[in-house]
Amino acid sequence: MKRRLIVDSGAVEELREEILAGKWGTAPENLPVTGASYIYQTTQFPSSPTKYRNHYLLLRSEGYFGACSHTEEQSDGSVAERLSGLSLADALRDEKLPVRIAAMDAYLGVVLPHAEHCSRMSEIAAGTPIAKARQRDARIADMAFISPGQNVALIGVVNPLAEAVRERGGNCLPCDLQLEVTQWGEAVEKDMEKVLDRADNVICTGMTLGNGTFGRVLERVREKRIPLTVYAQTGSAIVARFVGRGVTALLAEPFPFTQFSAGATQVYGYELSGK
Repeated sequence: MKRRLIVDSGAVEELREEILAGKWGTAPENLPVTGASYIYQTTQFPSSPTKYRNHYLLLRSEGYFGACSHTEEQSDGSVAERLSGLSLADALRDEKLPVRIAAMDAYLGVVLPHAEHCSRMSEIAAGTPIAKARQRDARIADMAFISPGQNVALIGVVNPLAEAVRERGGNCLPCDLQLEVTQWGEAVEKDMEKVLDRADNVICTGMTLGNGTFGRVLERVREKRIPLTVYAQTGSAIVARFVGRGVTALLAEPFPFTQFSAGATQVYGYELSGK
């Protein structure tokens, strides 16, 4: 049965309209999509029963790959055939949410490069997939400034990140639309509102952009006045625009992602000044 996804009509949609209106600089009509890729990839770490099934749409414009991870029912490989050669403005108006998100990410990645606007650049050292994931997730958990005993909502479950939360004394509240249980057999909540109700601190992935729930996460953390840390492969340049507007920290990992490279991977940290 197909899952009903929320269409974000709030902050993210407002940002898309601003881009189309030319409020962020270069007109998106003048930026072509020179390459479009659709990737289906699975990951299963040693000694873990969890298999991650990932669908990615990538839109290349100039020197940046806009990215959106999405669920199987949201799109398929045929989308890559029709998108190359269009302008980013055309892609921004597409009926499919993953296309719009990838196009927004591509646009903002070109006009506001991470290297010029982040707080700090760093590398995830070369290594095995699990070694790289643990390095990355330790950095995310450190950026979240988790206090012992805090209820930490983890929206978009990555097992090494759940482990990093626990290692810092946090009580991890896992939430994911795809997974049933964590690597350790803990039940994974499907209803995001339930974990947000209990949360003192929130970590979410950029996948919330791809399924249309990011705007709701922003609303809740603003209402509760609690911190939100985002780990983003999907839409990393989009999330960067919300640092200081609900997002307190961001680890941005544009393509190529750690799972596609055995070498060192560049990541970009955004944090509120003075934190």
